[in-house]
Amino acid sequence: MTHAPENPDAPQASYAAAGVDVEAGERAVDRLKPLAKSTSRAEVLGGIGGFAGLFALRSGKYREPVLAASTDGVGTKLAVAQAADRHDTVGRDLVAMVVDDLVVCGAEPLFLQDYLAIGKLVPEKVEKIVSGIAEGCRLAGCALLGGETAEHPGVMEPHHYDLSATGVGIVEADGMLGPDRVRPGDTVVAMASSGLHSNGYSLARQVLLEIGRMSLDGHVEEFGRTLGDELLEPTRIYARDCLAVAAETDVRTFAHVTGGGLCANLARVLPAGLTAELDRTTWTPAPVFKLIASRGRVTRDEMEKTFNMGVGMVVVLPPDDVDRAMAVLTAKHVPSWVLGEVRATTEADEAPAEAGHAVLRGDHPRF
Repeated sequence: MTHAPENPDAPQASYAAAGVDVEAGERAVDRLKPLAKSTSRAEVLGGIGGFAGLFALRSGKYREPVLAASTDGVGTKLAVAQAADRHDTVGRDLVAMVVDDLVVCGAEPLFLQDYLAIGKLVPEKVEKIVSGIAEGCRLAGCALLGGETAEHPGVMEPHHYDLSATGVGIVEADGMLGPDRVRPGDTVVAMASSGLHSNGYSLARQVLLEIGRMSLDGHVEEFGRTLGDELLEPTRIYARDCLAVAAETDVRTFAHVTGGGLCANLARVLPAGLTAELDRTTWTPAPVFKLIASRGRVTRDEMEKTFNMGVGMVVVLPPDDVDRAMAVLTAKHVPSWVLGEVRATTEADEAPAEAGHAVLRGDHPRF
């Protein structure tokens, strides 16, 4: 039985009329293929365009391999990119958030797959976003194995988008890093962040853009550049630097400083009964942190729970390996310094009995 249309003069419905441009999606894929190819590793089989990305684990290369996986996004830093109409840097943030979590356990990042949801698919804009992801993958030494771009008309505003990614890494079972390796007397070495990285942007945006009414295009003397340039500074990617340090020293563990701040993230990789005592006098946070604290009257405790405060990654290792580790980081152009040490937890620490603990002492100079 057939049905005549209720209104033969009404326009015919179609996917394109509903807001999804399939042809634009195909053009975007054509633009992305060379970007993914630029990140390829020998283990990658095929290329972009299949239903699944293929990655061969070479037999004989690993004795007892363990796969590590991590998923993350960029958060509300994307709102700054969208407001500034700059889309070529947030992809690096995405990669950093994923691969620098993988390397904490000693895993080498192998490949990453991204997911981009966007209100209106503009191939040139998608290309800029993915160019940043590809650049991040090259810096991390991993392959961009594929991904998904989804157009969401009616759900997202045309100029809005969101990013996430999953990365997979590999580590030998007997080479995994973690709390069980940490010992009293170990040294904590800090690696400098490149700025806010990709955490705390809801507070940063509220303080600087809403309360402070600052313009993203406005030049800020303390930064020597515009506010937009400062806020969109890409996250430093530490994966290769950490692996280089691990290859040369007896690393106990790393800690990636993201949401929750320095102490909370370091505590995650310390065993119960041990405390990392960290010294604020060893570094001065970058001007962007001071500007947020002063403009928003944000307390030190709140700042340290929200932002990395200038420390993006830490490594815990024996004191005898500190000089070698810092020499490796210097060669990699990563500013580093001795941040503190690990000791037995005391009653005065008020630490949870079932977990590790980290505490900051002293005051930052010139902050």
